[in-house]
Amino acid sequence: MRVLIVDDSRAIRLMVGRIMAELGFDTVEAADGQAALAQLAAGPRPDLVLVDWNMPVMNGLEFVQAVRAMPEHAALPLVMVTTETEMSQVVRALEAGANEYVMKPFTRDVIREKLGLLALAQG
Repeated sequence: MRVLIVDDSRAIRLMVGRIMAELGFDTVEAADGQAALAQLAAGPRPDLVLVDWNMPVMNGLEFVQAVRAMPEHAALPLVMVTTETEMSQVVRALEAGANEYVMKPFTRDVIREKLGLLALAQG
């Protein structure tokens, strides 16, 4: 399975990538939502996207909205992984089309639990 990790922090992309690799995923990365949309267009399609909220160029919420506007990606699991902890922000993300929400900082077990909720658990 392939995961697209979208975060403007290289350190976070590396950390999340390591966790996802340990859980059995191949990883690809993008530094912002616009770059992630380009990755989706170029293919191959990931099985999951983990996306940060606060990024330059195109933020995570805008990315989720853009992906959900594309019928070919209607079923693509999207998980917000962010420092935004206000319940109103969680609601906004879910209403925009995110399937799950992970608050930073997080552990490998939290990621595994969310994957289980999405029926994507491996490793």
